[in-house]
This record gives sequence, structure tokens and C-alpha cells, in this order.
Amino acid sequence: MPGIPSQPSSAGTAGAPGTTPEPGSASEPGTAPEIHTVRHADRTALAELPWHLPLAQWPEKLLGGLPRGISRHVVRYVEIGDEVLAIKETEDKQAMREFDILGALGNLDVPLVEPRAVVSGRTTADGQRLNGALITAYLEFSLPYRALFSRDLASDTGGRLVDALAVLLARLHLVGFYWGDVSLSNTLFRRDADAYAAYVVDAETGELHDQLSDGQRNMDLRIARMNIAGDFLDLQAAGLVDPETDPMAAGQRLCESYQGLWTELTRVEEFSVNERWRIDERIRRLNDLGFDLGEVTVTTDLDGISLLVEPKVVEPNHHSRRLLRLTGIGANENQARAMLNDLDSFRSAPEIAEVDELDESEAARRWLDEVYKPLIQAIPENLTRKLEPGQIFYEFAEHRRTMARARQRDIPTMEAIAYFIVDYLANLPDEIRYVDSEKF
Repeated sequence: MPGIPSQPSSAGTAGAPGTTPEPGSASEPGTAPEIHTVRHADRTALAELPWHLPLAQWPEKLLGGLPRGISRHVVRYVEIGDEVLAIKETEDKQAMREFDILGALGNLDVPLVEPRAVVSGRTTADGQRLNGALITAYLEFSLPYRALFSRDLASDTGGRLVDALAVLLARLHLVGFYWGDVSLSNTLFRRDADAYAAYVVDAETGELHDQLSDGQRNMDLRIARMNIAGDFLDLQAAGLVDPETDPMAAGQRLCESYQGLWTELTRVEEFSVNERWRIDERIRRLNDLGFDLGEVTVTTDLDGISLLVEPKVVEPNHHSRRLLRLTGIGANENQARAMLNDLDSFRSAPEIAEVDELDESEAARRWLDEVYKPLIQAIPENLTRKLEPGQIFYEFAEHRRTMARARQRDIPTMEAIAYFIVDYLANLPDEIRYVDSEKF
């Protein structure tokens, strides 16, 4: 199937309610631009913005001081009610096309910024044509890569960001998306335990197909290698990474990380019927990567029965979905894995293990009541903007483990919570909407 065309699609392509905006030229002088919104409630608020002015000339009182990353377009943030929306100025047709692509990828459960509106037909007060705009929701607790490097983070921050981008790229390729401009600049990152989760923030060069060829995947990798090297050269020029860092090595790391992941996700294996343990190992490896095995085919040949493992459909976020099913908690994949590990440890405690007939669901309910909820409910209101709940729990578990090791004893939950809030959480910067005086 050819990629999503450059012309706006018919209604419903993006999977969002409402009618896809009609293509057309700029509005007549004095007329309002055409605003298509996913949420009807956004329309009135967006209509009040000064669309007759180029985005770069919008008054400061409308704009949020959020890090913008590096972009070929003008990007600004505005507050609408209690939300922050990102506005990217680009050509009408390009804005409509990217809106369609983001909507389609959202339907495929790809991590990305949420498309909210498209504005077209803009003109100045004297009738000169202006570019249109794509509007997306600000992804809370997310940071552009430069903002991460401007802070005192672990020495392998660059490597972990590259690995997160490799996972995102593999997920995109699995659903048939050719990105065409893979880079750290076109990605947002959120903490995910001791790693990061990556989200698509710019899809204007992308194409959605039924399936990608090896040539398309390899082209994305070649682009990624060069763009990431450029990203690291930019970081070096800004004094944010060691001058001795090899920019090309960062791009090569992404390619190697991606190739190993892609092989594990798509490799077809055949086992004899008495080697089911090898299938179990394959499933565990996929689960550790955050994916489920999609399909197991049983075939018969001259040597008897064999099992063909062909992961045609691999669904991401295995641990996140299991945690949601057991507890109702939504979390990133590594955060979910940490919480499930804590749940398993809680379930194996003598006072819990000795309870007869305590199944996994009941153990999860007790863990929620005795561990998770007491932590979240103890966080003062003024500290809730520091980290999202899943990351708070992960940091708490690590802090508690460090305390126990230092004191050579178990730390009761409420004691551990008190020390965690005072000694650790209170000293972190707010990340729900990271604001920095530096212009990124």
C-alpha cells in the first residue's frame, strides 16, 4: 500500500471524531481561519487566539516557557484551561497530512503526542496568506533531549536515550510506519524507571504502509545514524556532553540496538515437540522487551510434530498491560515491571504467603492498599508535579532499598515513605511541565 498521501484524506482517516478539514486556499481578508478540532470543547478557545499574526509574533502573555527542542518550524505553547497545547506553524496541506498520520498511528497504539486540531486558511489583517498550524497536546512529564542533557543526570543518559529511540523505531516499523527523519530532535522522552520511553513528536516526513520492506527499514536506519551523530555534535557545541564523545558511535549504537531488537521480535524458529522449554524462553525474552508473542503454529513433517514460532503480531507493553489488569494502574513499561517485581516480593512475604487461597488478584489488592496507595496519598500536593506516579514508586523502591542496605535492616513502609519525601522527592525539580529559562 502506498504511504499516506500528501493531500488531506477523507473524514475519519485520522480516527478522530469530527470532519477532516477541506483543502483550500487562504480565507478571504477579514474572515476567520478554518479550525478543525478533535475535541469540540477546544474550538471556542482556539478561535480566540490571534491567528492573523505569524506565530513568532504572538504576545508573550499567551505563551508558556517550555523547552521547544530544535525544529525547522516555529513552535509555541499556549495554555487552554488547565491544559498546554503545542502549536507548530507549517503549510496547510502539511499540517493536515501530519494530523492524519498522527491520528492513524494513535489508533495503532504507537507512543506519540496527541493530535488535537488543525488550523488552515490563515491570513493577516491585510489579507496576506499565512501558514497553517498543527496543534498537539503537551505530553506531561516529557522532555526534549537537550533539556535532559542540561541537567545533572547519569553518565549514560545519551546511551539510554538512543536505546529508547531504537525501541520506538522498531515499534513504528512493526506497524508499517516509515519515519524518514529519525532523530532525537523529533522525539520526546519520559522517565521509565532507570530507562526512558520515547514518543514521536514530529511525523511530517512519515509514510504509513501495510508493511515495510527491508530497504525502507534500512533507509530509516541510515537516516537515524547520521541525524543522531548531528544531535550529538550539537550537544558538544553547546558544552552539554564530553568533547571526547564520538558522535558517530551514538548513531551506531542505535542501529545495533535496533537490529538486535528487530531480530528478537521477528525471528521465526522451529522446535521439536519435546523442546517446549525453548518456546518458554523465547516468550520470556519477548516479555522482557515489553512484547507478547503473537502466534505459535503447529505443523507436521516427516520427522513428526514440530512447533513453528512466528511472531507475526507482537503487542507492546506486556508488563504495563499486566499491571493495569491486576491493579488498574497505568504506567510505562519499566515502571510497571518494577511495580510487578515489588508486588511479587510483597506476595512472597511470610505474612502474605501463609494466607491460604490468596491468588494473584487478591495479593494485588492488598499490595495496593498496603504499599502503593499509602505512598501516593502521602505525597504533599506541592510535590505531585515532581514526577509521575509510576516514576515516584520506582524511585521510592530504589530509595528504600538503598536505605535498607545502608542500615542492614528492612525499612517499614511508612518510615521509608517519610524519608523518601523529605530526603529525595522534595529536592527534585518539577517535571510535569518542565520550564527552563534557557531557550532550547
